[in-house]
Amino acid sequence: MSIILNSLNKLIICSIFFLIPIQTIAQKDILELLPGSEILEYNEANGFHRLIGNVNFIYQNNLMYCDSAHYFEKNQIVRAYGKVHINKNDTLNFYCDSLFFDGKKGKSILWGNVRVIDNEYKLLTDTLKYDSKKTNAYYQNGGKVINTVTKETLTSKIGYFHPKSKNFFFSYNVLYKGKNSTIQTDTLQYIYNEKKAIFLGKTDIQNKNTKMYCESGWYKTNSEEGSLIKNAYISRQEEYISGDTLIYDSKKGISIGKGNIYYTDLTQKLEFNGEYAYTSDSLNYSFITGNAIATKIMKDDTLYLHADTLIKSSLDSINIIKAYKNSKVFSTKVQCVADSIVYKSNSMKLYDNPIVWSYGAELKGDFIEISINDSIIDSINIQNNSSILMEIEPNLYYNQISGKNIIAYFKENKLYKTYVKGNAITLFYPEEEIRSDSTLTKKRIGMNRLYSSNLRIDIKNNKIKGINYIQSPDGVFYPIEKIKKEEKFIQNFVWKEALRPKTKEEILIEKN
Repeated sequence: MSIILNSLNKLIICSIFFLIPIQTIAQKDILELLPGSEILEYNEANGFHRLIGNVNFIYQNNLMYCDSAHYFEKNQIVRAYGKVHINKNDTLNFYCDSLFFDGKKGKSILWGNVRVIDNEYKLLTDTLKYDSKKTNAYYQNGGKVINTVTKETLTSKIGYFHPKSKNFFFSYNVLYKGKNSTIQTDTLQYIYNEKKAIFLGKTDIQNKNTKMYCESGWYKTNSEEGSLIKNAYISRQEEYISGDTLIYDSKKGISIGKGNIYYTDLTQKLEFNGEYAYTSDSLNYSFITGNAIATKIMKDDTLYLHADTLIKSSLDSINIIKAYKNSKVFSTKVQCVADSIVYKSNSMKLYDNPIVWSYGAELKGDFIEISINDSIIDSINIQNNSSILMEIEPNLYYNQISGKNIIAYFKENKLYKTYVKGNAITLFYPEEEIRSDSTLTKKRIGMNRLYSSNLRIDIKNNKIKGINYIQSPDGVFYPIEKIKKEEKFIQNFVWKEALRPKTKEEILIEKN
């Protein structure tokens, strides 16, 4: 972006010199005829001069050539016709088919095949008007500025030049073309003392690797900072960012996005949404706030991560996403809440009051780490005050596992095996099959409450199918009708299904 607009800056600034000789036209009012004119006619009564054939003269410090010229001495008006050529200081030349100059009013018009040329730049237009009193020049029927060395061009239907303030306006079908880039816009304004290019209207900027768009904006060529405003986006081969406003500082490598921010990393299949974003290229660091959501597209699922603030950093080409305050995760396979979450490669770490749900299981502890292979959960490591709850009958019966640490293993994202290490407790409701004629039913017969230091539990469909004790267990069985209320739950039992996000939209909803 900085290379594109610095080149544009140079192209516009050099057009200042096109207007210098016209601005100096009021220096000398005597027309000095040079040798070569074939016919000279003079009317003493009205002060009218007519020059025909190879006309060349000096007027107000400008050397002028043409096929014929009319000079009205009293009114200080010059008209020139046919192959008009104006030269200033041997380096700047004006060409046109005809010319009108009013010395008193300081106004001039160049018509037909107008060309303004110096050693490096050329201005082409059909008609060029200049007002020395207002110090502005303009064309209204289309014009082109060309760098004859680099072949850069700027074309527009209308162009206004203000040599005194060095401000410029180009409007209607403005097109800049450089060696590797183009800019298309409705209106381009350049403010010289601020070195600032302003885009007014729909603007497309494109180079070899980047495409940009905005509907207003600005860029400062000296500080290499700018802003793309309204429906703005920047698109590269591997990434895309859009928002209401995109602000950037090329020298500092800093970018800021405000309002309806969307970012996608196509190589990582990673997307971000939010209201405010900050990025530092030098630190490989960015953060996003305001309804912030990170979206990870997986093989057969999509994972959504929300928090008050999301931070993305890169280390050895590995993206790390840190979610702070009120973090939530939703996918069809797993849902989570925690105060903060760190996503790295194929793992998620949950800190401070973490809860994980997978189908009918609720897993809690002081710290939880989830290992994920693409969209498949491999295992969940729960540390300190660990528990797994599995609902059998809402608000009544729950299979429960608790201990110091628990490692839960999954097949096809469903819990099938757990290892409990330290202070293991299992509380579950065994069933017996009852066959009546051709009907097979299952009946809940009671509750087992067992204790052991360490154990392994096999699970199917949220039901405990087998227990292997590392050491001899201690426990009790309660018939269903004799289960005491205080024995139905593990210590600190709380079923927190109400906090579980059921859809991706619900991760933005605060639940208590």
